[in-house]
Amino acid sequence: MTWATSISSVFFFVLVFLLIIRFFRKTSILNILKKWWVSFENLFHVYQSFKIPIHNEYFQENQLYRKILIYLNSLPSVEDSDFTNLFSGSKPSEIFLRLDSNQTVHDTFLSAKVSWTNEKTEDGKSALILRIKKKDKRRIFRQYFQHILSVVEEIEQRKKEIKLYINSGNHENSRWRSVPFTHPASFDTLAMDSELKNKVKSDLEQFLKSKQYYHRLGRVWKRNYLLYGTSGTGKSSFIAAMARLLCYDVYDVDISKVSDDSDLKMLLMQTTSRSLVVIEDLDRFLAGRSTAVSLSGVLNFMDGIVSCCGEERVMVFTMNSKDQIDQTVMRPGRIDVHIQFPLCDFSTFKIMANSYLGVKDHKLFPQVEEVFQTGAKLSPAEIGEIMISNRSSPSRAFKTVITALQTNGGDARRGQRMGESGSGPISEELGEPGGVICRESVHTVREFRKLYGLLRLGSRRKQESTNSGPIDKEGPRIESINT
Repeated sequence: MTWATSISSVFFFVLVFLLIIRFFRKTSILNILKKWWVSFENLFHVYQSFKIPIHNEYFQENQLYRKILIYLNSLPSVEDSDFTNLFSGSKPSEIFLRLDSNQTVHDTFLSAKVSWTNEKTEDGKSALILRIKKKDKRRIFRQYFQHILSVVEEIEQRKKEIKLYINSGNHENSRWRSVPFTHPASFDTLAMDSELKNKVKSDLEQFLKSKQYYHRLGRVWKRNYLLYGTSGTGKSSFIAAMARLLCYDVYDVDISKVSDDSDLKMLLMQTTSRSLVVIEDLDRFLAGRSTAVSLSGVLNFMDGIVSCCGEERVMVFTMNSKDQIDQTVMRPGRIDVHIQFPLCDFSTFKIMANSYLGVKDHKLFPQVEEVFQTGAKLSPAEIGEIMISNRSSPSRAFKTVITALQTNGGDARRGQRMGESGSGPISEELGEPGGVICRESVHTVREFRKLYGLLRLGSRRKQESTNSGPIDKEGPRIESINT
């Protein structure tokens, strides 16, 4: 009986002990004791601190800060901390954890414990503070940061999120404010000639692989594009497709919110490498220049010394027309590739009919083509809206397009005489090897169009002479490409 009683007593005390431990684990008492123990342990160790600020000495975003923040937000200790911010992602089911200001999280690497604190510095800017025991520093310091960069690279590869940055009018921590870039356009969805799309894609893909080539030439690794054409011709969608292809963040510069030339330079310095920097409606700014930014400031932005503050960058400028633009703006180096976005013609209409309505051929196509041949034009945006509104009935959509073309025919013919016509987006290469369209092909297209125009003009004159009618000297013509 004595032996059995002893066994029962031991078993009882063990059970009570386990219950007590389980109780403490589920309460904050254990956490308090743990903090006291850490504080007591710290008395016997010497720590060293490292600060990673949000900006470097050149007022650019510190890429190490950004990558460490991504790493810290992925740690399980962020979820287990006393206080953590929750944010929704681009998808409804996505929820992300983010560090709060003055929050501390702990990490372990090669059995060494470190702590990170997200602090606000005296000037109001953010900085990450790393605390590490001095006895562990030499053993793990470099390997730890290599581990961080490796984990971040895997995270970014696993989920690449393109961001759209917009410049604000204030001068707090950063002039740029970002939102997820969710524009769905891609080169597959653009209503452009397939050969031209392939040439533009080839030019961009070749640029991505040209770091050593540009360095050997002593040039900054960047590329400047000009997109010009009337509103609704697809310039914004083209920019979105470029960003998707390159996987670059987009920086949309609003010059009206820039205070002076120095402020414009500072904006460019705060953009990152692997980015798409966009200035829209540059022709309107150059014509009016109602802001405090000068023409010299814009030219320096395009290819001045400050433009070399980051590499692997593509700059895109949009205009309605480049006819009245000073040629100093258009020279090679400032603008490398010109792409024209004209009003819609029949070939573009067929591409849109296939994309919007899934129709490759239709009994009304000859009638639509005939109306286009009269010189009537609409923008791709206008035709696209008609097709979306009538997507359940292609016949109704095409009849509506015909009516709209006939209604706007007079205005379109006047626009054509002003140089707004064309057979599709046209690109010109200015002094860069491996261009989008070589000069030989440009001349070939030009001569073919001249010949085609003369043949049509001769046929029309002959027909009008037969009918004893007057000759229309302002008939449809195809504008040549200026190189």
